[in-house]
Amino acid sequence: MMQSSNKLAEIISAENAPESLGARPGQSLLDRIGNTPLLHFDRLAANRPDITLLGKAEWYNPGGSVKDRAAANIVSEGRRSGRFASGKTLLDATSGNTGIAYAMLGAAEGFPVTLCMPSNVSVERKQILSAYAANIVYTDPGEGSDGAIRKARELAAAAPEKYFYADQYSNTANWQAHYRGTADEIWQQTQGRITHFVAMLGTSGTFMGTTRRLKELNPAVQCISLQPDSAFHGIEGAKHMASAIVPKIYDPNLADANLEISTEDAHAMARRVAQECGVLLGISAAAGLVGSVRVADQAQTRKGDEAVVVTILCDSGEKYLSERFWTEK
Repeated sequence: MMQSSNKLAEIISAENAPESLGARPGQSLLDRIGNTPLLHFDRLAANRPDITLLGKAEWYNPGGSVKDRAAANIVSEGRRSGRFASGKTLLDATSGNTGIAYAMLGAAEGFPVTLCMPSNVSVERKQILSAYAANIVYTDPGEGSDGAIRKARELAAAAPEKYFYADQYSNTANWQAHYRGTADEIWQQTQGRITHFVAMLGTSGTFMGTTRRLKELNPAVQCISLQPDSAFHGIEGAKHMASAIVPKIYDPNLADANLEISTEDAHAMARRVAQECGVLLGISAAAGLVGSVRVADQAQTRKGDEAVVVTILCDSGEKYLSERFWTEK
């Protein structure tokens, strides 16, 4: 039988986050990646007392997003394999967060970074990348992340000796970061009680890696992927797979179900969580909660048991404060 929600909250609340989240002498930047806390959002499923709704607060990573995990592993594996040799510039396409992680690591470790990204990403993202002194090649906003991918491929093909093309959309080190880290953290933090995992698709690395590992730990865990409901959407970092360049690391067969999320619903959830829960979320994180609430509404539990639904909160709302949706009704 499941423990009560109150007991579970005591175990994994932000106040009881792992010691590694606190600053201590001699800690490196890489040491600060991972071990992010789970936050409770049970108020969003108040009509279902048998549901525990949790979100993994990835803005606790030093670069402020879940993408720190993949970026660090991509750089590490690039060095180990010899593909990212000394003197090369890291090149990749990004919608913002992975680029910020690369730029942060480049500044810390002393390697140059060139990023291709749509020109309509948030002002805050641009400011952060400028602060890290990354070289930015802006692409047509109408082409979204696909336009950035095409430009990065073009640059890499023209000067292969200059660039280490990280290619987060095809790099297995992306999903392996979550297989080895994110999934095990969720399993430990919920004491193996997770019943549903919900995550937005972008590169798909977070969902692929976490799902593969959770299914090994318990094949009964239901893993639900989320994506925008149309090709033209405002959920930064997310991909509408039917109309986009599909990442090579994406396997549609891994998901037990796929839900489509509208930009309007994600915006509304971001406002609601800020006003009712005191948590400032990014748009894709809010979309994750939209999907989680739907999953919670449909979850079937036996008497005396609970469903534990966990989603990934990719980043906080601080990178989106210039967006107009915060003041919409």
